[in-house]
Amino acid sequence: MSNTDITLYRLQACPFCERVVRRLDEYDLDYESRFVEPMHSDRDVVKRLSGKRTVPAIVDDETGVTMSESANIVDYLDRTYGGEA
Repeated sequence: MSNTDITLYRLQACPFCERVVRRLDEYDLDYESRFVEPMHSDRDVVKRLSGKRTVPAIVDDETGVTMSESANIVDYLDRTYGGEA
């Protein structure tokens, strides 16, 4: 198992968040899930980190990357941790 320091900000039952979770699990990456407020306007912690209130969002302390949007995150994980997926 890799010793990455990734934090995933997500919602319960969010298909976009689950897409990222599947990729993290596929690459056997350690990560911490932080569930955020369901109300978009209450997601201040995500806004402070990524500049947006959308989820999923990740913070990868190992590489210094913070980003949102599931497609971008999956692409980042592929390039950084998995090569081709």
